[in-house]
Formats: sequence, structure tokens, C-alpha cells
Amino acid sequence: MTTAFGDEVKDCLVIGGGPAGLTAAIYLARYHLSVTVFHDNSSRASSIPMSHNHAGFPDGISGTDLLARMNAHAQLYGAAIRRRKITTLHKVDNQFLAEFENGTIRSRTVLLATGVVNRRPAMPQATHDEAVARGLLRYCPVCDGFEVTDKPVGVIGTGAKGFKEAVFLRSYTKDLTLIAPEGVHDLSETETSSLTHLGIRVEVGPVTSTDLDNDMIRVTTPTETYSFASIYPALGSDICSHLASRLGASLSDEGCVRVDGHQRTSVSGFYAAGDVVAGLDQISHAMGQAGVAATTIRNDLGEQAALVRCSP
Repeated sequence: MTTAFGDEVKDCLVIGGGPAGLTAAIYLARYHLSVTVFHDNSSRASSIPMSHNHAGFPDGISGTDLLARMNAHAQLYGAAIRRRKITTLHKVDNQFLAEFENGTIRSRTVLLATGVVNRRPAMPQATHDEAVARGLLRYCPVCDGFEVTDKPVGVIGTGAKGFKEAVFLRSYTKDLTLIAPEGVHDLSETETSSLTHLGIRVEVGPVTSTDLDNDMIRVTTPTETYSFASIYPALGSDICSHLASRLGASLSDEGCVRVDGHQRTSVSGFYAAGDVVAGLDQISHAMGQAGVAATTIRNDLGEQAALVRCSP
């Protein structure tokens, strides 16, 4: 049986429990708006072993600790947090109806903050997770390139993504190897020449195995085994914008939700923030967008009817 999640129509439903969604929830709750966050515990931030570039934490903070703090912060001011996945989103009579397993919730506005999912290299799940936890496998050179300064680093990728990742990392180390994940490289003559000029080794694949060894990670191809302090997959990511697409919101060619300068989408009452929107995939950027989105939501609701505080 499908049941309604509470009787009232929420002021805002936030879909996604990462830094963007939780920042928005804090703002919205402090605006005295009713807000519920739904998430499926899949935020990329939860996999960060230690972030050293998040302002205010000079000794670093893990993704799980940051999310725990943000969850507690949002709930302190009255935001509801629900660990359930929204499966379908409709707009009916200027309200949004969201469906999840065995239930629905209605809201006047929706903020989508579902982020993206990294494409992972082929390796066992347990090996992958251990490598990430130990800093042997990294996905964000903007976040943690500093940590691999002057260390041997491998980039698994090819084409424009592999090329750009390798060139970006060259500012951190000269010991850099670009390995094709599936066989020969798909690089232009100009890209190959640039990599050679920068001293970046270019090796063919495919990668047949990836193994952990003390403080190093070994990458094996049919012809050689390489040892690195860290490897960076440059395989792209998948944008979690399917709910926006089904709602009819405009998307970029890559699948990012298009927004205006105030995080409004092409659907009235529907907003987006964080990595699901084109931009710098960084916690600080997502939080900034979320603050803008939440304030826009508050002001847009105030345009519909004045937000007046009654006596408690």
C-alpha cells in the first residue's frame, strides 16, 4: 500500500544528502520553511578518506565526519532527513509529488542535489574501497593533487579525459604515467607530442589487474607491472539527472541540469545545485550553489505569498 508521507505539503523537498543538499536544508530550515531531505546514502563525499582543502579544517576532515556534522546541523534547526530513494517526481497543480518505496511526499518546491557517480576502473569492490580509503586510488586531483606531490602517479585513461588529467597532475609530480585502460591509446598526434614534451610516459593497456601492496598500488598490463603511490582513473562520470529529465527540465549535452544564476531550472519551482549542475565539482562550490538556491527558493515562495512570522 502506498501512503502519503505526512499530511502537510512541504515548502521544499531536497533530493540528495550530500554537501549541496544538506547546506540547502540548513538555510531553508533557518528561513523557518518546512524542508525534508531524501537521500539514498550515495553521496560521493562519503567516500572521501580525508579532505585537506575544505576551508576551516586545516588538519583535514573525512567525508563521513563532514556529512555527519551537516546532518546534525540541519536537524538542529528542524530539517527532516529521510534515508529513502525518490524514484519518481511529478508536478501536479503547481505542486510536486515525489514517490519512493511504499510512499509519497508533496512539496511546493524541489531542490535536486543528486550529484554524479564516478566511473570506476575494473577491480573487485573490496579492493576498490580499500584503495580509496588508503589514498592509493583517487578521483579528484583538484581535491588532493597536493597529497601526491613528487610521488609516482598513474592515470588510467585515454582520449581527452586522460590527456587533460595527466597534464593537470604534471604540476604536482614529474613521475607520471598514462595507461590506456582497454588497449591502445586514443590520442591525437598533438596530445601525444604534448605528453612526450612534458615527460609523461604513455603506456598501452589493457589493465589486467590492480593490486595493493603496502603503501603502493600495482597496475598490471600484458607487458609490464607498474607501481604507484596513487592512481587516478580518468574515465568520466555519470550525472544523476534522470529525475530532472523525466520532469522535463532542460539538460546540457552532457546531462547536467541547466540553471540560471539563481539555480532555477527551466521548470518553475524546481531548482538544482551541486555536481548535478555544470561547474567545478568541489564541496565548497556545491555549498555555495546550495546557499543561493535555498535563498532563491525562500524569495520565490515569498513572491507567491508573504512569509509572515506568527507568534509561537
